[in-house]
Amino acid sequence: MTTRAVDTAVVARGLWLGLLGIVIFSVTLPMTRLAAGTPEAPQMSGVFIAMGRATVAAVLSAALLFFTRAPWPARADWLPLAITAGGVVFGFPLLTSVAMRHVEAMHASVIVGVLPLATAAVGALLHRQRPSVGFWLCAAAGSALVVVFAVLRSGQAIGTFAISFADLLLLAAMLFAAVGYCYGGRLAGHMRADHVICWALLLSLPLTLPLAVYSWPEHGVKPTAWLGFAYLAVFSMWLGFFAWYRGLALGGAVRVSQVQLVQPFLSMLFAVPLLGERLDAVTVGFGLAVVATVFLGKKMPVGTASGRN
Repeated sequence: MTTRAVDTAVVARGLWLGLLGIVIFSVTLPMTRLAAGTPEAPQMSGVFIAMGRATVAAVLSAALLFFTRAPWPARADWLPLAITAGGVVFGFPLLTSVAMRHVEAMHASVIVGVLPLATAAVGALLHRQRPSVGFWLCAAAGSALVVVFAVLRSGQAIGTFAISFADLLLLAAMLFAAVGYCYGGRLAGHMRADHVICWALLLSLPLTLPLAVYSWPEHGVKPTAWLGFAYLAVFSMWLGFFAWYRGLALGGAVRVSQVQLVQPFLSMLFAVPLLGERLDAVTVGFGLAVVATVFLGKKMPVGTASGRN
């Protein structure tokens, strides 16, 4: 097999692993909504959902690292691990968990539509690449569509044109996720992908454990909320990253991030049976428009620091 064929096979494997990770992550928003409840029927607090799921995943991580005899990370890896943890252990889970009590999963799925471009942009900056003007125009267009959608939907709810605080939290969560994805993906280039998220979780445990204990639910929680929490802890916070980080390492953040195109629509589909939500034309229309801008953005050239591709 030629070197080019091997490279193509490696990239293809990275894309398939990335897709597997995205399928797992697509259930995150509906399950978070299930665990958080609604303003009328609250379940778990956003702090407990985020910190609790990280604590459970850290316990699983400790067991895996022990049984696989994982070596300690190199000194140079601790800072990237801390940045990874800041993005995917603290930032994204905490912000989305707080926001999901106040918005439906389908609404949040459209906001998540900008994540592929955010991941590609952060990946390009991290690897000192130079996305073209066309790429940034597409990124701006996709972000503008998300903001317009959020304003329209928030306006319907409160009777005026304004973006809700929950939407701002979701937008900030996308940036945290993009940073955590890219730094974790780069670490997975020389560490085992499962070890990357495991070390990030263990590094976070001195904060996540006491915060989880402090925010333990004071009232009764429905079994369905615990089911959502269990999924978030085992799949969204742990197993999903095994496939996702390995995929990013094999195929590259800029390229593999495009499989996130399917995440908004998978989240919408999962929200139907899990939450009883209904698809509507406006949500699907904005979702398709955001995906179109991401698709076009992926086609735009990305050059290196010394020149264009």
